[in-house]
Amino acid sequence: MSTGLIWDRSAPGRAGSSLPACDVPRREPADLLGAGHLRADLPLPEVSELDVVRHFTRLSHRNYAIDLGLYPLGSCTMKYNPKVNERAARLPGFARLHPLQAEEGAQGALELLHRVQTMLAEIAGMAASTVQPAAGAHGELLSLMMIHDHHRACGDERRDTVLIPDSAHGTNPASAARCGFRVRAIASGPDGLMDMAALERAADDRTAALMLTNPNTLGLFETSILEICRLVHERGGLVYCDGANMNALLGVARPGDMGFDVMHFNLHKTFSTPHGGGGPGCGAIAVKQMLEPYLPVPVVARSDDDTYRLDWDRPQAVGSIHSFYGAFLIALRAYAYMRTLGPTGLRTVAECAVLNANYMRARLRPHYDIPFDRTCMHEVVLSASRQKGQTGVRALDISKRLMDYGFHPPTNYFPLIVPESLMIEPTETESRETLDAFCEAMAAIAREAVDDPDLLRTAPHVTPVSRLDETAAVKQLDVQWEIPKP
Repeated sequence: MSTGLIWDRSAPGRAGSSLPACDVPRREPADLLGAGHLRADLPLPEVSELDVVRHFTRLSHRNYAIDLGLYPLGSCTMKYNPKVNERAARLPGFARLHPLQAEEGAQGALELLHRVQTMLAEIAGMAASTVQPAAGAHGELLSLMMIHDHHRACGDERRDTVLIPDSAHGTNPASAARCGFRVRAIASGPDGLMDMAALERAADDRTAALMLTNPNTLGLFETSILEICRLVHERGGLVYCDGANMNALLGVARPGDMGFDVMHFNLHKTFSTPHGGGGPGCGAIAVKQMLEPYLPVPVVARSDDDTYRLDWDRPQAVGSIHSFYGAFLIALRAYAYMRTLGPTGLRTVAECAVLNANYMRARLRPHYDIPFDRTCMHEVVLSASRQKGQTGVRALDISKRLMDYGFHPPTNYFPLIVPESLMIEPTETESRETLDAFCEAMAAIAREAVDDPDLLRTAPHVTPVSRLDETAAVKQLDVQWEIPKP
């Protein structure tokens, strides 16, 4: 059935509400609001409650969601969000707490925030943390602001350069530039890891920091991480860990023990809180002791009498970076997730994530190129270069065809150093049956690319919307309804 627009179901005089007779003296809207705020031509659909429910229920079934199927977006960790976390976040004592509530009346919430901070610092192997950043890139920016202030406080104002591998997330150079640093790219070595010779040449007395994702965006663990951190520290710089891929290390290894000085978590990726849509999210950061004075205010502190308070008296703090205290209910969901699994369960998350990615790597090897074919961490990066060379079919065509098989496409064309890349992250929450079904679909598509390449170039075929002109879809947005002209 065609969905159309809600206005298509509109009929004059139809309504979905029934209000009782007014039991107070009637006042004209113009007297209350002012005539300038009234509109006579406000176009609203006239529909029944049933019209509304059916329309939006039908629309909701067109969305793909993690509650419906595998969401293998590499580097995005779209794993299942346990519903118990949602129930915890909806408890009235938390959900209805006003951010201006006095500290004395919000001790439970403050204690919860303090516990989350403590747990994240322990998981990171660092001294302290904050849950104020609203997203991962926000955590990156905050971290670089703190690194900037640290060097200035040490009287070292020459340090104006941040080193970033060419496989890094795009937010890394953006965050560094936004904070006033020069960005210098470090080429990856032939094994997909940090090129130590290139780092040796680049790190000098102008280096403020190295931003490194570990495991990197190829899904590979930086095996020289101890040497990398030692080298940067010897040159006077600090080392930042892009913790976007922490799902692979959770409970197994700690960035602080590797030598990192500061890192960010994506709570939505590692600790299973809602993802996407622009937030509200949380890009918590954890820091070594030397950076702790620069944490943003207010810091949730525990007093000697075991009560909790908001500490605003921090003269070296970078300031406030979020309204009130961050996305409290997101931190609460992460807390529920960590308490549900415990240390052993969190380690199992990482172990299963790595196992699932390597299972897919082994099953898909006969069908696709794997540029760096060795034991990966939580995600595997394939290449459709073979298909492009033989048939002209590209990674985009393969992803579009996957939609006909009922799967969400993986990440395309990232990292940039892999041509025709397909980055797949199965996560720890998927069963072997689901992984097998996805691999069988990918294998079938590889055969289709040879037998009938046009089938892929024109895909998808069974979705409500078929192949779009992606450039036009981005450049010529048309998302506003206008009154049809007579």
